[in-house]
Amino acid sequence: MSRLFLFLKGMAMGAADVVPGVSGGTIAFITGIYEELLSSIGNVNPQAFKKLFKEGVLSFWKHVNGNFLIVLFLGIIVSFFSLAELMTFLMTDHPLLLWSFFFGLIVASIWLIGKTIKSWNIASIIGIAAGTAIAYYITITSPAQTSEAHWFTFLSGAVAVCAMILPGISGSFILLLMGKYEYIMNAISNREFDVIIVTVLGCITGLLTIAKLLSWTYKKFKNATIAVLTGFMIGSLNKVWPWKLTLETTVDRHGETIPLVQQSVLPQNFDGESLLIWAIVWAIIGFSAIVLLEKFSNKPVED
Repeated sequence: MSRLFLFLKGMAMGAADVVPGVSGGTIAFITGIYEELLSSIGNVNPQAFKKLFKEGVLSFWKHVNGNFLIVLFLGIIVSFFSLAELMTFLMTDHPLLLWSFFFGLIVASIWLIGKTIKSWNIASIIGIAAGTAIAYYITITSPAQTSEAHWFTFLSGAVAVCAMILPGISGSFILLLMGKYEYIMNAISNREFDVIIVTVLGCITGLLTIAKLLSWTYKKFKNATIAVLTGFMIGSLNKVWPWKLTLETTVDRHGETIPLVQQSVLPQNFDGESLLIWAIVWAIIGFSAIVLLEKFSNKPVED
């Protein structure tokens, strides 16, 4: 049963990472697997491969916590492939309700993660302020029009996965900024395996790099690290604020018009139809979902 819960946590991480503005790292943190995730990924190192060649597969598998990683990442992959089309549809046809849901989700995450800060001092305050400023700046940066060459897709995957593992910083949003979100989502939906493989290789490369650094900072400066991560989530709220005024658009390769630059505005009616009540309802659902997820999922995973 514990492996089933871990698989579902992986699916929740994958679902979050599909949407620009929401981080799978946030899900990992509130479900109690963040530290184990960083530690397990960090153990994929030269020492692990020495064990593989000298002591065999079982020793290597145990060293990298293989059961944990394979179940979790299987859930993420299943979620990516099954939800990519759905999320693309919702972002196009029901953006207000979708962003309301994720706004509530992130607000709950800020509360749950913020309350784990054990000591409020100058370092914590600076950490939250710095994290908030960095994340907010990222949300107001204009997306770029970039190359579709495999080398740039690889680079995009490497950079985006570093964000995916950070609570509050969305890997999908980084892909959006680098002009690769729609390109990769379409590749997943259309099973363009050359693009998928290049992206995955980039993700693996970035993941092995950032996880080791995060694991070290989390162990050495846990309180300050949590403060910075909480700040990341606060700053990211600007991206998932449901009410946006589109200032600039662009036309994608399929001839469809998509928002390029948007500005957060006060709640208002769009297209002559009021969705304010439904937006509030879905924000509450998102908030409640995270609270319930945290309440029922913080159980150790058995090997």
